[in-house]
Amino acid sequence: MEYFKKILRFAKPYRKYGFLNIFFNILYALFSALSFAALIPMLDVLFKPEKKVLEEPTYTGIGQLKDYLQDYINFRVNAYSGDDEMKGLVLVIGLVLVLFLLKNFFNYLAMYFITFLRNGVLKDIRNKMYAKIVDLPISYFSEKRKGDVIARITSDVLEIQHSFLSILELIVREPLTIVFTILIMFGISTKLTLFVFIFIPIAGMIISRIGKTLKKKSDRVQKEQGEFLSIVEETLGGLRVIKAFNSESRFYKTFSNSTKRFFNFSNTLLNRQNLASPTGEFLGILVIGVLLWFGGKMVLIEKTLDASSFIAYMGLAYNILTPAKSISKASFGVKKGNSAAERVLQILETDNPIIEDKDAIAKTTFDEGIEINNVSFKYEDEYVLKKFNLQVPKGQTVALVGQSGSGKSTIANLVTRFYDVNEGEIRIDGVDIRNLTKKSLRNLMGLVTQDSILFNDTVKNNIGLGKEGATEEEIIEAAKIANAHNFISELPQGYNTNIGDSGNKLSGGQKQRLSIARAVLKNPPIMILDEATSALDTESERLVQDALEKMMQNRTSIVIAHRLSTIQNADTIVVLQKGEIVEQGSHTQLLAQDGMYKKLVGMQSF
Repeated sequence: MEYFKKILRFAKPYRKYGFLNIFFNILYALFSALSFAALIPMLDVLFKPEKKVLEEPTYTGIGQLKDYLQDYINFRVNAYSGDDEMKGLVLVIGLVLVLFLLKNFFNYLAMYFITFLRNGVLKDIRNKMYAKIVDLPISYFSEKRKGDVIARITSDVLEIQHSFLSILELIVREPLTIVFTILIMFGISTKLTLFVFIFIPIAGMIISRIGKTLKKKSDRVQKEQGEFLSIVEETLGGLRVIKAFNSESRFYKTFSNSTKRFFNFSNTLLNRQNLASPTGEFLGILVIGVLLWFGGKMVLIEKTLDASSFIAYMGLAYNILTPAKSISKASFGVKKGNSAAERVLQILETDNPIIEDKDAIAKTTFDEGIEINNVSFKYEDEYVLKKFNLQVPKGQTVALVGQSGSGKSTIANLVTRFYDVNEGEIRIDGVDIRNLTKKSLRNLMGLVTQDSILFNDTVKNNIGLGKEGATEEEIIEAAKIANAHNFISELPQGYNTNIGDSGNKLSGGQKQRLSIARAVLKNPPIMILDEATSALDTESERLVQDALEKMMQNRTSIVIAHRLSTIQNADTIVVLQKGEIVEQGSHTQLLAQDGMYKKLVGMQSF
C-alpha cells in the first residue's frame, strides 16, 4: 500500500472527479441492492394472489421496516390494479426495470468521471517522469539502459493505470454494493445471512494464497520487457554496424532469448492471475449451493422463510459474487502494480546529485574569464583529473590536446556542470559555478560535440533550438556563418526539410555545420568545442573549420581537439596526460620545447 499512497498523490488535481465517482458509486451500490429487493413484491403478485394487502400498513419501527415496505408496495400495487391483476404485475415489472435502469445509469456516470482521474494521473506521471529524465545528470543514464527507461515511462505507467487506478473504481462501489446487499439480506433473513458469513473468510483465504507470489513474478516480467526494449533501441541505433559485420543472427538470438524469457514469465504470471477468477466463481457457486440447501430447508420444512423472499435472497447472494470477484481481481492487480510502481518511483525519487543552491545567482554576463582551481574528478574509482589548474581569460582560445583518456572531454563536462567536481572549484568571473543557476550557466555557453546531435525535425527547428522564438532571418544568418546556407537551400524544402532520425538524411559535414549554426544562433560568450572536426573528411573539415573560426571571433573558447588544423591558432595549448598538465604554451613555443606536444604533432594523432 506504500506505493499506492505515493501514486495517489498524483490524483489530487483531479479529486473533484474522484468525489463525483464516489457519489455515483454510492447510488449505484444502493440501487444495485434495491433492484433485487424489488423482486419480492413482483413474486408476491405472481405467486401469492391470496395475500393481497388492501389497507395501507402502519409503520411501527425500524425492526419491522422490511415487512412495512413489502406490505406498502403490495398495497400500492393492489390499489393501482384493482381487479385487473395484470396491471399490478406490469407496475411491479416497471418498478424493477426503472431500478435496474437507474443502477446502470449511475454506474455509467461513476465510470465517466473516474476516466478523467485515471487518464489525468497517467498524463501527470508521464510528464513528471519526462521532466525528471531531462533533469537527471548525464551520469545517471550512463548506468541505465535507454530501453529500460522507455519501458518504465510506457508499459510500467500503463500497468499502474490498469492495476492501481482501477482500484479507484472498486474502492467505493464494490464494498458498498456488498454492504447494502448484506443489509437487505439481513432484513430478509438474519439466520441465513449469518450462515453465509461462515464461508466468506474461507474463500478469501484460498484466493489470497494464490496472489502471494504475484509481485515477484510481475517484477520479472517488467524487467524483461525493459531488457528487450533496450535490445530494440540498440539495434536501431547500430543497424549499419550489425549489417556490416553480418551480426543479424547474433542480435536476433539475443532478442529471441529475451522474448522467450518474457514469454515464460508472462505465462506463469497470467496463469496464476487467471486462476483467481474460476476459483472465486467456483467458491461463490459453492456458497450458492449450500444456501439453496439451507434456505430450501427453511422454506420447505421449517416454514420460517417465504418462497418469494428466498428467491430474491438468492439473487442478492449472487449479487455479492460479482463485486467480491472484482475485489479479488483488484488485490491481484495491486500486487502486480506494486512492481511497476516501484520501477516508476525509482526514477521519480532519484536524487539529482547536481544540486542547485537555494540562493543561486542568475548570471547574465561574462566579464573576466574562467578559472579551474585544483580540480580533481573521478567517474568511478580512478581519478581522471588530478589537482588540475587552468586559466581561460575572456576573449582567448584555449586548446586541450592529448591522447584518448587524458581527461580532455571531462573538462568540458565539468565546465558545463554536467558533472560536479570531487575536489577544487571552477569559477566564472570569480563566482563558483555551483553558486550559479544551471540555466544561467548554460546560457553563457555553446557546445559543439564530435557527434552531431540532431533531432527528427526540420532544419529550421534544429537550428532554432539555439534560441527560443528566433526569426527566420536570424536562423538564415546563423546558417551562413556556419557555411550551411548553401547546402540547406539545395534541400527539397529548404529550411523546412525534415532531416530524419538523428539527421541521417545529411552527411557528417552537413550535420556538423547545422550543430555549429545552432551554437551561433545561441550567440553565447563562451564556446566549448569537443573534437568538433575529428569525424570529418578533409573537404568537410575545411568548411567546418572555417565556420568554427568565424564563430569563435570575439568569444572565449575551450577547444578539445585531435587535429592540428583546429588548434594551431589558439592563444594557449594545454597538453594533458593522465589527467595532468604536462606542457602549456602557444603552438610555436611548444614545438620549440621539443616535448610531448612535438611528439603528438609528429604522430598526427590529434
